[in-house]
Amino acid sequence: MVRTHTLEISTKGQGDAHDVTGAVARAVAESAIRTGIVTVFVVGSTAGVTTIEFESGALHDLSGVFEELAPRDGEYQHHLRWGDDNGSSHVRAALLGPSVTIPFRDGELMLGQWQQIALLEFDTRARRREIVIQIIGE
Repeated sequence: MVRTHTLEISTKGQGDAHDVTGAVARAVAESAIRTGIVTVFVVGSTAGVTTIEFESGALHDLSGVFEELAPRDGEYQHHLRWGDDNGSSHVRAALLGPSVTIPFRDGELMLGQWQQIALLEFDTRARRREIVIQIIGE
C-alpha cells in the first residue's frame, strides 16, 4: 500500500531550517499503514532534507560546514550563466540531497532519541517549499 501526503513550508532563505518530524509522524499515523518506510522529499534544487539533532548548536555547525564547502560568496559558473546569486545554494543542496527514507513499525517512526527530520533551505531568498511524504508498507 502507498499513501502520499504533501506539506508546504515557507522559508526565510539560506540557513533556515525546519523540523518536520511531527508532520511526518502524523502522516504515518493517519495512513493506517502499520509497518514500512516513509520517504520525505523536498521539491526543488536549492533545498535538502536530512536527519540531525534539531538544536541550534548542531544546526550552526552544519551550516558552518556548508559555508566551508560551498561559500556563499564563492565564484560559481551558475552565476555567470544565469545572472543570479544562488550557485552555492545548488551545490549545497546537491551535497545534502533532497530526501531521506525512514523505517517505521507499529505506526511509529524508528528514529533515535535525538534524531529529527529537518528541511534545510539553501536558496538565497525566502521560498515556499513543497514536501512530499510518501508512505509505503502494509
